[in-house]
Amino acid sequence: MASTSTPLTLPVLPLDDEVVLPGMVVPLDLSDSEVRAAVEAAQAAARTTPGKPRVLLVPRIDGTYAGTGVLGTVEQVGRLADGDPGALIRGRGRVRIGAGTTGPGAALWVEGTRVDESVPEPLPGQVAELVKEYKALATAWLRKRGAWQVVDRVQAIDDVSALADNSGYSPFLTTDQKVELLETADPVARLKLATQQLRDHLAEQDVAESIAKDVQEGVDKQQREFLLRRQLEAVRKELRELNGEQEGEESDDYRSRVEAADLPEKVREAALKEVDKLERSSDQSPEGSWIRTWLDTVLEMPWNERTEDAYDIQGAQAILDAEHSGLQDVKERITEYLAVRKRRTERGLGVVGGRRGGAVLALVGPPGVGKTSLGESVAHAMGRKFVRVALGGVRDEAEIRGHRRTYVGALPGRVVRAIKEAGSMNPVVLLDEIDKVGSDFRGDPAAALLEVLDPAQNHTFRDHYLEVELDLSDVVFLATANVLEAIPEALADRMEIVRLDGYTEDEKVVIARDHLLPRQLERAGLAEEEVAIDEGALRKLAGEYTREAGVRNLERSIARLLRKVAAQHELGERELPFTVRDEDLRSLIGRPHHVPESAQDPAERRTSVPGVATGLAVTGAGGDVLYVEASLADPETGAAGLTLTGQLGDVMKESAQIALSFLRSRGAELELPVGDLKDRGVHIHFPAGAVPKDGPSAGVTMTTALASLLSGRLVRTDVAMTGEVSLTGRVLPIGGVKQKLLAAHRAGVTTVIIPKRNEPDLDDVPAEVLDKLDVHAVTDVRQVLELALAPATADAAPEVPVAA
Repeated sequence: MASTSTPLTLPVLPLDDEVVLPGMVVPLDLSDSEVRAAVEAAQAAARTTPGKPRVLLVPRIDGTYAGTGVLGTVEQVGRLADGDPGALIRGRGRVRIGAGTTGPGAALWVEGTRVDESVPEPLPGQVAELVKEYKALATAWLRKRGAWQVVDRVQAIDDVSALADNSGYSPFLTTDQKVELLETADPVARLKLATQQLRDHLAEQDVAESIAKDVQEGVDKQQREFLLRRQLEAVRKELRELNGEQEGEESDDYRSRVEAADLPEKVREAALKEVDKLERSSDQSPEGSWIRTWLDTVLEMPWNERTEDAYDIQGAQAILDAEHSGLQDVKERITEYLAVRKRRTERGLGVVGGRRGGAVLALVGPPGVGKTSLGESVAHAMGRKFVRVALGGVRDEAEIRGHRRTYVGALPGRVVRAIKEAGSMNPVVLLDEIDKVGSDFRGDPAAALLEVLDPAQNHTFRDHYLEVELDLSDVVFLATANVLEAIPEALADRMEIVRLDGYTEDEKVVIARDHLLPRQLERAGLAEEEVAIDEGALRKLAGEYTREAGVRNLERSIARLLRKVAAQHELGERELPFTVRDEDLRSLIGRPHHVPESAQDPAERRTSVPGVATGLAVTGAGGDVLYVEASLADPETGAAGLTLTGQLGDVMKESAQIALSFLRSRGAELELPVGDLKDRGVHIHFPAGAVPKDGPSAGVTMTTALASLLSGRLVRTDVAMTGEVSLTGRVLPIGGVKQKLLAAHRAGVTTVIIPKRNEPDLDDVPAEVLDKLDVHAVTDVRQVLELALAPATADAAPEVPVAA
């Protein structure tokens, strides 16, 4: 589009970091030597040629001249507004700069060529749309600045080149952007460039205005909230004065509350530091609510509150005996604790080395023996507050130690909450079901309990939420568990283990008569004079209807019995008062579920065939009887080897291998046909196959069952046994003797065989149970077989039984 014309020779007027486009009129300061030299040279040249003096306006950026300049005419020479000499110059058109030349004056002269910037008429449609868009954008920008007069002038420009060059007045354009406009010779391309620059500036301006608006709205909101809060404070002050209250009585005045509270010195210092933080923080800060919640928790803790122990030792023992029958071990331990506490207090030894005389007991036993209710009785006997903390299913370490205060909804741990709930620093805290604590990605709660239950450490216990020392050394911790092995070894080492192995039948009768029956009569809406249950019925309920270590099912049976009597009375089928006897039980609640083997028909007993022996085992629900069955496969099947069924653990499988190996090696001495063990498959089964079983104590039972199978002699019905067997036939000691003998007593067994080295454990067995059992302590399997196997009879089958 652009074309060249006649060359021009012009003096150069350099513009440092400035750009003048055609159509612009600019004043220049003549005090600058280069500007003055160029103007004077132009005036000298104009004397010999017609027209106004002409100069070449060239941008000089960092000392470098642009390749295109603007032909300018000196319109007027005079003084500027500040009084300095100046010249008014108007840009006329673009000039492409050529080579330098000579001329009058001190100015730099160059040769240049005018650039043709004309656009053919009429304007193409796209160019017309571009002109319209530029004018619209320029009008929008000028209106925002309030330049209404300039808007009319821009709207009046119709020339494309002049319209594009008009953007040179825009103050938001940088020098580089103006140079780019200057060096763009094509008017249409130059207008596109100017339009894009103006569009970008308007977009940036919209974003800046939006940000400024948001900031202003935030500032206005803060100012409004601040003003409203000040007004609220003024209203509260007026209300306090109207009601005659003092300034310090405001509930939010934490400083006065902390100073008035009876806090330990270190706790007071920590609380005052938090009060200082609260006073420095703003009302909008979330930290303020955290601090208030923490201060409320600290102020609600009973830091110096303690209950006086009841040192009436005989009275405490009477309370324990009245509320619980049996359980002599734990009663003696509580009595010992109270006696020692009394003597320490009398001699001024209440606190030694910063620690008080607390206690940590673990009550381990089967369900239903009264572990949980015993904790409340202990607190009653000692005159202390009682708090129960349920740990079953807890898997988060923070449940014990608390959460850090930075978490949303942070709370202190369960131990701190128990102390707070009790309202004293020396309650009885029952940690219920401590063996049911689990661990996952949130930590191990059992590990967090190590410090709580360690008497050497818990006087300086730190909860993650409180972050101040809490003295737990005066707390009596009672932990309950069903299985001791489920408690981590390090945790069990910190507690004194007290075993509750279950009740004898006589104890169950007493518990049912004195505790369960009165409670269930009240729940059934019956009076004591209306319904009574004689001792024979209670004994039958405990022995034949419910066979358990505890008394939960016994209480359910009594409740069912009373409900049945109440329903029959309401239906008019039975008159009250009524005494339930043992012969009435079947008609009221059905047949018994647990009939002793000795009471069954001889043909129906499990031990009525060779190869079945009665063992004793310990489960999580207490002791129980366990039957072992053995059989030999038909030699024609060719199935040699040992088969074990009944969901057995590795230790029990190994015991079966040992029993079989002993009989193969020593069976000839016992006059047993051991040749059958080599050629025929041996199958040992433990009934109740859905229940997992493990442990070494069934070794003698499996040996006896195999010996019975091989000899054809029956195992005595009234005999049960327990003990580990070795390859040489020695009977080794096992655990849980007391629980196993109680189970044998409940099952109606009269003769029990135990290892000789377990004889000291008989001291723990109740005397009334030992009186009814014939206990034999043995050292060798041969003694077991002599006691357990019935004598051979003339009609005994000579052939060894085979599996069906």
